[in-house]
Amino acid sequence: MFVIINLPKRSTGTDANVPLRGVEEQAFHVRDQFKIVEGRRFDPGKNEVIVGIGAARQFAGLDIGKTIKVGRYDWPVVGTFSAGGGTAESEIWTDATVLQGAYHRGDSFQSVYTKLSSPAAFDQFKDTLTTDPRVSVKVLRQTEYYADQSTAVTKLITTLGVMIAFLMAIGAVFGALNTMYSAVSTRTREIATLRALGFGSGAVLVSVMLESLVLAIMGGVVGATIAYVAFNGFETATMNFQSFSQVTFAFRVTRQLLVQGIVWATIIGLIGGLFPAVRASRLPIAAALREL
Repeated sequence: MFVIINLPKRSTGTDANVPLRGVEEQAFHVRDQFKIVEGRRFDPGKNEVIVGIGAARQFAGLDIGKTIKVGRYDWPVVGTFSAGGGTAESEIWTDATVLQGAYHRGDSFQSVYTKLSSPAAFDQFKDTLTTDPRVSVKVLRQTEYYADQSTAVTKLITTLGVMIAFLMAIGAVFGALNTMYSAVSTRTREIATLRALGFGSGAVLVSVMLESLVLAIMGGVVGATIAYVAFNGFETATMNFQSFSQVTFAFRVTRQLLVQGIVWATIIGLIGGLFPAVRASRLPIAAALREL
């Protein structure tokens, strides 16, 4: 059974929708990655709750020993649990029968989780249920269900991330251009001297490009390091527009993302160094030597 309750956020104190799920004893065995990390499970038949570690970090009043107000009753928090980083860590769990009674829902449920003997058994299981005229259900794999639940949030975060990254990339290109134009202008005499000694325009172009490339790679490595230290594992919460409740999640700065960031920094360095390098390679020797 799934209901929504209001709890204040720890950071702002403003109320937010938090999912409260009523489960039966089998829920602890169906979910392989479920683990009590502090306290204990709720006792069946009692109005006790256990809290996902994500919800416990984001919302006030969910520490063990405290109580939350649900309907007309106070519900003690007796434990916190992890679920392998899944959406369940954003939820509060209690005994389904007790929650049904508190909300006068009879014996109704919104969803049923089933652990199959193997992944290959899913199609047979689905066909059995969907062809049974006694029930009207939608059968999904758990991964498909959560993917559907998080579609809007994923699109929002991805769209904002791409837009911000694009704008920052444009700013970084102009920053690289400004840096390399300044480097070329301050080295006019050195470049002219090299050209007078016999170095061709190609050598000058390559040297400026290499300098821009090295600076870009160094900047990319520093930026990747800061991003990893500051944001890897950083937890926050946002609205799940499918259920209109808060979902907590943690950023993961993976090795692939770090490599992508450094590659993009390299590309930005190449673009930012190209025009200053072309300008340096075309610099008239006679005009430049007059500055000596």
